[in-house]
Amino acid sequence: MAQGGTRGAHRDEEAIIECRSADGGGVEAAEADREGAQAPENGARTAKKGHPVLFRSRFEVFEYIEQNRGAYPVTLMCSLYGVSRAGYYKWRNRAPSARDREDSELLVHIKDIHRKSRRIYGSPRVTASLAERGYRVGKKRVARLMQVEGLRGRSADLYYANPGLDVRYNEIPNRKRDKVATGPDQIWVGDITFLKLGRRWLYLAVVMDQYSRRVLGWALGRNKTVGLTLKALNQAIRVRKPTRGVIFHSDRGAVYQAFAYRDRLASAGFIQSMNRPKRMTDNAHMESFFHSMKSDVVHRRHFHRPEDYARVVRSYMPFYNNVRLHSALGYCAPANFELRCAA
Repeated sequence: MAQGGTRGAHRDEEAIIECRSADGGGVEAAEADREGAQAPENGARTAKKGHPVLFRSRFEVFEYIEQNRGAYPVTLMCSLYGVSRAGYYKWRNRAPSARDREDSELLVHIKDIHRKSRRIYGSPRVTASLAERGYRVGKKRVARLMQVEGLRGRSADLYYANPGLDVRYNEIPNRKRDKVATGPDQIWVGDITFLKLGRRWLYLAVVMDQYSRRVLGWALGRNKTVGLTLKALNQAIRVRKPTRGVIFHSDRGAVYQAFAYRDRLASAGFIQSMNRPKRMTDNAHMESFFHSMKSDVVHRRHFHRPEDYARVVRSYMPFYNNVRLHSALGYCAPANFELRCAA
């Protein structure tokens, strides 16, 4: 088995599309935006079903009419919601209040934050980013302003591909269950995920620091092999140069059970750890990362070539490490979180 794992690693060198440090750069970042579901024209909602069950004031009715006046007659909406046309036009022509002026100023920053996040952030992360700019406002207010402007975060359903468990692999326990990381480079986690390319699949192997959620190395390839996972691991080792005794945790997949992979871990001084049988949540940090990445830059897009995937992943990894706010880190990017830990 050892020889087979080693031969597989060499044979699949040519099948690896790209492998690099997650913070590596030098290549112009690719545009990571993708087309979402198309909203109704001008952001309008259906007149009868699109509005809240109960408006709290006539001013909210006026705001709703203003938002939808391009899609429905003003007279019809005023009649439907029990307000006068004169009252609506008086409200529309009024001088902006202090609250309106504040909202307008906030919207400038909200749009800028949303754009710089590659249109990924929802109201919680936008609120955290506003706080970094000195604007202390509530999430509900931010959510309202984003809704008015048609700005939405991205999310996706989390699903698992479970090809089955080989009952032969039972000797490696979950060693990270009894250890709580108190800093970087104490527990690393690794996993591999499927990326759909037409009728085929590509495979993305990633190594991450569990404490800071920072991606340390990744490799993208056409085949799910030991060679691919070794590329990601070796890249992470070159970048971090960890001391001996770091726990490396993964699922119980054959690529992590192969002797070639286990030998590399041992030679670098890692202590290998694996999920308990049928407990995919033991590697929840990696599952969460893949969920976020696919939601941000994969789902609802169509990829035609492996190079398209490579360009998007290459652009996303530095963004994830250095820019994207992580809720589990107190809305801080992983790289910045590590700097705070070192201070």
